[in-house]
Amino acid sequence: MSAEDLENYETDMELALYREYRDVVSLFAYVVETERRFYLANHVDLQVRSAAGEVYFELSLADAWVWDVYRSARFVKSVRVVTFKDVNVEELAKAELDLGGGAGFPR
Repeated sequence: MSAEDLENYETDMELALYREYRDVVSLFAYVVETERRFYLANHVDLQVRSAAGEVYFELSLADAWVWDVYRSARFVKSVRVVTFKDVNVEELAKAELDLGGGAGFPR
């Protein structure tokens, strides 16, 4: 497989993942970003913890979808994430959920 073939394959995988995201985003209430992953979820519990002077974040997500091109099963019943970096949790407004017809987004 040439470098160009590999790049085309990865581009196709990313496009398929975006299309899946566009199809499922309306099923979820929250967007969660960590330094390693992007999630959609219907329940989010974020706890700030500390141990030995270090602060970390513990996230529990239920009914979630994971943005990961290499993951075969992106829908998960529950996820527990521990991170030392910032976490961004946003509640999706229903108006934000309509991605269809947005300029610049492929269908």
